[in-house]
Amino acid sequence: METFVRIMDTLWSTVLDVAPILLVLILFQVFVLRQTIPNLKRMVLGFVYVVIGLDLFLVGLDLALFPLGRLMAAQLTDPAFLGATPGPGGEPMVVWTDYLWVYVFAAAVGFATTVAEPALIAVAIKVEEVSGGAIRAWGLRAAVALGVSIGVALGTLRIVIGAPLPWFIVAGYVVVIGQTFFAPKAIIPLAYDSGGVTTSTVTVPLVTALGLGLASSIPGRSPLIDGFGLIALASLFPMITVMGYAQVGDYVRRRAARLRRAEEASVSEDGGKPPKE
Repeated sequence: METFVRIMDTLWSTVLDVAPILLVLILFQVFVLRQTIPNLKRMVLGFVYVVIGLDLFLVGLDLALFPLGRLMAAQLTDPAFLGATPGPGGEPMVVWTDYLWVYVFAAAVGFATTVAEPALIAVAIKVEEVSGGAIRAWGLRAAVALGVSIGVALGTLRIVIGAPLPWFIVAGYVVVIGQTFFAPKAIIPLAYDSGGVTTSTVTVPLVTALGLGLASSIPGRSPLIDGFGLIALASLFPMITVMGYAQVGDYVRRRAARLRRAEEASVSEDGGKPPKE
């Protein structure tokens, strides 16, 4: 009964959140474009599906994903699991290197959630279509997921050591600006958009829960000050990895072209005859 009440409360909140979007679309369609709404029945049915889906998703976050993230963070930072040794006052002594499994778990969560991100899947499919297959959907998804994985892992390291978030943000954007001058021009807009694509329905809840749980479990850390910031790093590093992916691919293509021209030049110098053994 409690779950049903929560579902109904969330359903009403979801309707109120989605209604302005529908209202704007209807007003522009009727009063600006002055046209009837095409496929009205399908639009209403789709609106119902969206509301129900968002409702169940939000309830699922509260019941499962957020508690799971906090639970995993608490278990991974337990001094007994870390093998902490007692200090002079009897309190457990833990150093940042003892949190290795926290970094591994954060990287794995960042990669897995990004690969499963619906927004990224949709963008990757469109990119492959527009580029004529020059940019593979799976290659783009893997590059973005790798960036999120690195960003979330570094974010957990920041929480553990208590370093200021601006240090990581500034350093990351210095790399991004430097890559912008050397990366292929066609990939730069896509790389800049990749950061925003990752911070969507699947990645944000789990990563946020992990950060809050980690900051709550480590002594001396504030959930408000230290618990947030993982999403910023998860949005930053995909720009680096996507431009790096394009730079590596461009280098491989140019190197293959040079080798092919060298072979053609060698054959032409030999009069078109194959080299003698």
